Amino acid sequence: MDKVQERSFCPIEHGLGFVGEAWSMLILRNLASGATRFEQLRSALGIAPNILTQRLRALVEAGLVEKRRYSERPPRDEYVLSVAGRDFLPVLYVIGEWARRHHGEADMARLVDVETGRPVEAVVVDRATGHPLSGLKLRVVQAGDPSLGGASSKQ
Repeated sequence: MDKVQERSFCPIEHGLGFVGEAWSMLILRNLASGATRFEQLRSALGIAPNILTQRLRALVEAGLVEKRRYSERPPRDEYVLSVAGRDFLPVLYVIGEWARRHHGEADMARLVDVETGRPVEAVVVDRATGHPLSGLKLRVVQAGDPSLGGASSKQ
């Protein structure tokens, strides 16, 4: 965690400190798709080994990825999403949907429901009401603000 992240009360700034660069998000995407080994990730992403090593280490330290030994001789590890990493996947899906909708000059891949084969349109909704956030007037308030009305700051 860097110094800006330590002093920030903004959850967006804080979250971006963990996954706010493209390689990290692409690694999480590929882990979710089943590429769990270093060489699989390197090959699929076309990423330099030193960059991949740095990003995997940072994702493990941030708690989004877990490192698991799959071979003792020679020692080999694989990387799997933690609970926090799996919880981040909907964020990636929404970013993808936004890009497809607003910057999809060519046919882009679609998110589909595995069980039904139906295309899915990822949106972010308020858990309490089910309303899409894009249609709500929102503002950010600091923890302890009286306008929170006793609402918990953690879910």
